[in-house]
Amino acid sequence: MPPAVAERALEWLVELQTPTPPPATIAAWQAWRAAHPDHERAWQRIESVRGRLQVLASPVSTAIAQATLSPRRSPGRRHAIKTLAVLVFGGGAAWGMTRSQQWSAWNADLRTATGQRRTLVLEDGTQLAINSGSALDLVFDAHQRRIRLVAGELLASTGKAGGGRPFMVETAEGVAHALGTRYRVRQLAGQTEVSVYEGAVRLVPRNPFAEALVLQAGQQARFSADAVGVVTAADQAATAWVDGLIVVHGMRLQDFLAELGRYTADTLSCDPAAAGLRVSGSFPLADTGVVMDSLALTLGLGVQRRQRIWGARHVRLVLAPAA
Repeated sequence: MPPAVAERALEWLVELQTPTPPPATIAAWQAWRAAHPDHERAWQRIESVRGRLQVLASPVSTAIAQATLSPRRSPGRRHAIKTLAVLVFGGGAAWGMTRSQQWSAWNADLRTATGQRRTLVLEDGTQLAINSGSALDLVFDAHQRRIRLVAGELLASTGKAGGGRPFMVETAEGVAHALGTRYRVRQLAGQTEVSVYEGAVRLVPRNPFAEALVLQAGQQARFSADAVGVVTAADQAATAWVDGLIVVHGMRLQDFLAELGRYTADTLSCDPAAAGLRVSGSFPLADTGVVMDSLALTLGLGVQRRQRIWGARHVRLVLAPAA
């Protein structure tokens, strides 16, 4: 994406923030989109992440507010637009990270956008599945097989053609060192979650004085940079995303919507009074709109959908059933 095109698209986004943009502005915006394929492609990228653009307290909403309140052609507005460019065009992994993390995600070897999942086989035979909104670097050389997980989640089945080189997944909190295994690693806010399905994995926090721990098959744990947390049974349903599903058992509705929201650009929410309702079942990730309708029918709720002129959509489950 040419930087000038990306920044112009974001300038249009800022200009369309008012509830009722002037007809002349809408006409000029539509003419710009039609003027060149790159213009439309840039706007489609904005559309693909439209739901995230309205999340309160997010880096994106902050940057939009700064750009909207700053005079045109001012240094503050230009800085806010450039920040938006990193967030919007940097892939799903850029959301909710520090500026250095955003740039790392932008420059990552492998990235997946919101709703996108990838599977591939590495040169040593390792089978790798990468979840929505992820970014990672591959460091394979004569001495090591290292994956740096910048953001998101992956499932690795380690290959046998490693030539004695150790295999490990590095996160912000430390390293999950495989001992011939199949395991899942997810980067959370300030923590790393690891589930082991075959073999064993040695968790090594980044703090050199922290104690390492070996997880066996069927176990999972979270660790920070300073310590490994409580070991629990591995969640077998946590890898259902590889098959295009999300599987839950008795999860709170609010927590379920947060998980489902990882796979869509829409903003998903519910009434606070409904947040504690329990959800169980298998749901397809390909169409979150169908999932929301199914939840409403099952739980006796209504669905509200709101969409602005530039495409942002908010889907909310409410207590009053829809007519």
